[in-house]
Amino acid sequence: MTTEERREEVLQRLQEAAGPLSGTKLARQLGVSRQIIVGDISILRASGKQVYATPRGYVLPKERTEASELVTLVCKHSAEDMERELNAIVDNGGEVLDVLVEHSVYGPIRADLLLTSRRDVRAFLSKMAKCKANPLLVVTGGVHMHTVRVPDEGALQAIRQELAEAGILR
Repeated sequence: MTTEERREEVLQRLQEAAGPLSGTKLARQLGVSRQIIVGDISILRASGKQVYATPRGYVLPKERTEASELVTLVCKHSAEDMERELNAIVDNGGEVLDVLVEHSVYGPIRADLLLTSRRDVRAFLSKMAKCKANPLLVVTGGVHMHTVRVPDEGALQAIRQELAEAGILR
């Protein structure tokens, strides 16, 4: 298999996957190292393909059949309140697409999350704990932003209300 054929195969597998695929799993399936897959993903992105890296693996954006809206929520809380914040969003029908902090030296730092359920939130927090990783909000005193996809205005209002009641929404 040529390099180009392998990259097309990576795209095909991501399109057919029911959920995220880890670099390790793709590497095993295609008989190459994980580093080769990481490089392939980088080249696919550079060529204009939308491939997201989530805590559970790589995914392609799904086609949306229903009307949805992207909103930015500005939040502030401690690391201990992450689960409460993320669950408030997904429990009310939102999808947490990313997190962004504005670092005083480095500028904007953004990471894809793509959390759509409590299961996703648990997996994300578990990976954070396992890796002993600090959340991005620690570099900005708790202030951060999320891009959230909501299906309708009702979902957005429910998310805003729950986050406001928790003292998280800014």
